[in-house]
Amino acid sequence: MSTASRTARATDIDATRDPLALIDVDHVRFHVGNAKQAAMFYACTFGFRIDQFSDLTTGSRTEASYLLTQGNIRLLLTTGLSKDHPAQQEVLRFGDGVKDIALTVFDAEKAWSQAMRNGGESAYEPREYRDERGTVVMAGVKAYGRAVHSFVSRHGGYALPEVKRGGLFLPGFRRIEGLSVNDHNERHPCGLKYVDHCVGNVEEGRMNTWVKWYEDVLGFAMFKHFDDRDISTDYSALMSKVMASGNHLIKMPINEPAPGKKKSQILEYLEWHDMTPGVQHLALRTDDELSSVAELRRRGVDFLALPDSYYEIVWNRVNTTLRRYGHEPVREDHERIRDLGILVDADDEGYLLQLFTKPLQDRPTLFFEIICRRGSQSFGKGNFKALFEALEIEQERRGNL
Repeated sequence: MSTASRTARATDIDATRDPLALIDVDHVRFHVGNAKQAAMFYACTFGFRIDQFSDLTTGSRTEASYLLTQGNIRLLLTTGLSKDHPAQQEVLRFGDGVKDIALTVFDAEKAWSQAMRNGGESAYEPREYRDERGTVVMAGVKAYGRAVHSFVSRHGGYALPEVKRGGLFLPGFRRIEGLSVNDHNERHPCGLKYVDHCVGNVEEGRMNTWVKWYEDVLGFAMFKHFDDRDISTDYSALMSKVMASGNHLIKMPINEPAPGKKKSQILEYLEWHDMTPGVQHLALRTDDELSSVAELRRRGVDFLALPDSYYEIVWNRVNTTLRRYGHEPVREDHERIRDLGILVDADDEGYLLQLFTKPLQDRPTLFFEIICRRGSQSFGKGNFKALFEALEIEQERRGNL
């Protein structure tokens, strides 16, 4: 779905005056050990523009933040400037990772109040950030483990369309000018457009608790369901339910481990995340999977490797499904897909291309997925076994299987 289509859907739901009607993923906040260095990593490897910052030089005495942008993706990297800052406490426990999937709404205070009435627990009460340009209101609700959802409403010069056009993100932020890495990324784009979905890992037996939480507190509904028959190998398994906002604009799969002969990737994540639920991966959408993956590989991004046997069977499976539902065959070059190690899957709506990075830091926790949809709105069910086998190879290399 294009950004314009997503915005149109959000505008349609304004008429309902639902306080929890969601407009967009406003931003994804990471807590990191060194925001300045992390910003350069994501710029150099994934092609993000280091766009704006807030630190001691701009009047922020407690934390430093860098805003990274690409397409309609906004990553906010935050470091605490003292050992007692919550970001530094979290980095000590969990390492670098996602803290907040922030959601743009029409009125942040009303959305937060409704979530509280629905049984949510406050992460922080409404805060107003104001200057001569405009106003931003933010309020947060606790989700699974360390994760938070902030509600964000923007007005005046800080309205979301202004931010998308390069306007300032928040009062106290300044633009960054003259960075050669930004010029390089403009000339050599990675083509990432927006956040497709965000996957959370929770403890065994807790998936349905958080499914109900998304239903009750945020008004989401179940979009897809995968059990251990869908996502398993001879050694490990997991179960997953995909929650979606009312307009299907925002999707939040929730995973839990299932019993297996050896340790699942979900349990490995939890063990290296202080046994605390959190965000496992962000799926970033592109309109051209081959170009994006080729550029990311050129920049040194490490992706999971698939066995050669995957491509011996994938085309028959995918093309049979596409013919059954009257869809066009995969139009991308098949040999190039194999050379780049990209996964392919199809369903009744079309097909998708996807590939998963290895963990983005030394702890085997957070990673990215690069995904391109040609009609399909699923999550690559046909690839689950091959993906799990690739993950298990990496777990064994780490000594964690």
